[in-house]
Amino acid sequence: MENPIETPRLPRKRRSLAQELVTVLTEQIRDGLLKRGDKLPTESAIMQEHGVSRTVVREAISRLQAAGQVETRHGIGTFVLDTPSPSGFRIDPATVVTLRDVLAILELRISLEVESAGLAAQRRSPEQLAAMRAALDALNDSVAHASDAVASDFAFHLEIALSTGNRYFTDIMTHLGTSIIPRTRLNSARLAHDDQQHYMNRLSREHEEIYDAIARQDSDAARAAMRLHLTNSRERLRQAHEEAQAQG
Repeated sequence: MENPIETPRLPRKRRSLAQELVTVLTEQIRDGLLKRGDKLPTESAIMQEHGVSRTVVREAISRLQAAGQVETRHGIGTFVLDTPSPSGFRIDPATVVTLRDVLAILELRISLEVESAGLAAQRRSPEQLAAMRAALDALNDSVAHASDAVASDFAFHLEIALSTGNRYFTDIMTHLGTSIIPRTRLNSARLAHDDQQHYMNRLSREHEEIYDAIARQDSDAARAAMRLHLTNSRERLRQAHEEAQAQG
């Protein structure tokens, strides 16, 4: 009797767990283990098989949706759409390693996400707003676990991109991945000379202001809240960068 094929569990590397899961599922689709029209396993089954949290699974599914590889039919499940293309724009997370790199990514995000928030306020559906709320709730619940917090943070920003109804916003966010979240690369609280809990509370307030503006469909306020959030992050890290250079 042949030994059953075991699905490899996800390694704990510096790449985000969600990206590891995206890679595994993408390879299964590309290799034909999951074919067009096939239904993906349930969230609980994926969590158990790969040893990851529900937040990680949901982020990975969101990224597969954004890439056009799967679609979720409410109340039914998530289904494979097509074989992924090997080509496409991507910023390799391995190249985002220095404080200067993270600052450059934040500049890109400001140009992209301010308008994304404004469009999301105009176009979001009740279901998309609920998904944003769920991501924020997960973020608030997981502040003690850095990987889950980063995944939830990214999921919130990705949901805003999805809510624009413009797939190019979503494509860019998906290709950037969790490397856009400064905490993925740096201890942002320490660099900002801030207590970790105080730092996370401040981020939470900024996120809530973005959410509230989108909830009441106030585009100008959504743009302003997103600009404030990203500019604050940039300025905190820019000051840390200048201090590091002065000491060097």
